Amino acid sequence: MKYSLTPFHTFHLAANASKIVEFSSAEQLLNEWQTAVNNHQPVLILGQGSNVIFLDDFDGCVFINKLKGITHHEDEQFHYLHVQGGENWHELVKWTLANNIAGLENLALIPGVAGSAPIQNIGAYGVEFERVCDFVEVLNLRTGDIFRLTKQECQFGYRESVFKHQYKDEFAILSVGIKLTKAWQPVLSYGSLTQFDPQSVTPQQVFDEVCAVRSAKLPNPDEFGNAGSFFKNPVIDAAKFTQIQTAYPNIPNYPQADGTVKLAAGWLIDQCELKGFQVGGAAVHEKQALVLINKQAAAGSDVVALAKEVRRRVREKFGVELHPEVRFMGKNGEVNSEEVTR
Repeated sequence: MKYSLTPFHTFHLAANASKIVEFSSAEQLLNEWQTAVNNHQPVLILGQGSNVIFLDDFDGCVFINKLKGITHHEDEQFHYLHVQGGENWHELVKWTLANNIAGLENLALIPGVAGSAPIQNIGAYGVEFERVCDFVEVLNLRTGDIFRLTKQECQFGYRESVFKHQYKDEFAILSVGIKLTKAWQPVLSYGSLTQFDPQSVTPQQVFDEVCAVRSAKLPNPDEFGNAGSFFKNPVIDAAKFTQIQTAYPNIPNYPQADGTVKLAAGWLIDQCELKGFQVGGAAVHEKQALVLINKQAAAGSDVVALAKEVRRRVREKFGVELHPEVRFMGKNGEVNSEEVTR
């Protein structure tokens, strides 16, 4: 028996799994996971599948995170949220604003669930999850032990965390703790947010602007399947940046604290005139070059071929290597996206 994965990931590729389990408690996940592993089945835990593509049918059990609940307490200086892993991230951002809690507004409309946020250290418009993280609650799927990691123990980096390494396999994120200061300061360093006056802007205005910009650039997955930003923004050394800037004076750039410079991957792809470029049923989105879409019943192999071509064109034109942000799944689990699309 095969079960369709198409509704469970936002790229909506035609892929199946041997079994799909929607879990709403840690006990259920633990029991079902251990059963699958004891039966020598591959296992995969998903939230909303907003950062994954399936290259093939998955010959195992896929677990869908349906853990729900938000609790809130506060002291004189901070708001503290305890958010279950299956809560929709954007709905959480809206909930905070409705409750007069500021600090997540720059992260509006990022697809996925709260439990996925620490894995990628999600970020947008100058704010990353690391900035608001208090703790992450983790389940050891082998032993059943539940423990918490502090922000420091999560080892956050750019689209990076310990959950991609030490706690990648045999562990599941059950919930996250979020700590938001009451002395709110807007982050207005990116894009059209720079137009706002930091003295008068409200969290709701920042939220509305981020939603407007993202909605204009990012296709609705129900119209064209996609995984949001397909590539990470590359970070290069200062000497390399100076070389590129000499040839392209208007290149968007974001100097980093360590002297490196972050570039906009979407701009690099756009300069290669790849908007609308199509391989099979997969295409570069015409409004935002950083997004690859399922335009016409794409197969996983179409997406791989398209990503490979995008990387090649950017490498040849700028000497800059793009790295996929999206996770690639094969028959038995995750495969190396770098190697597949090189």
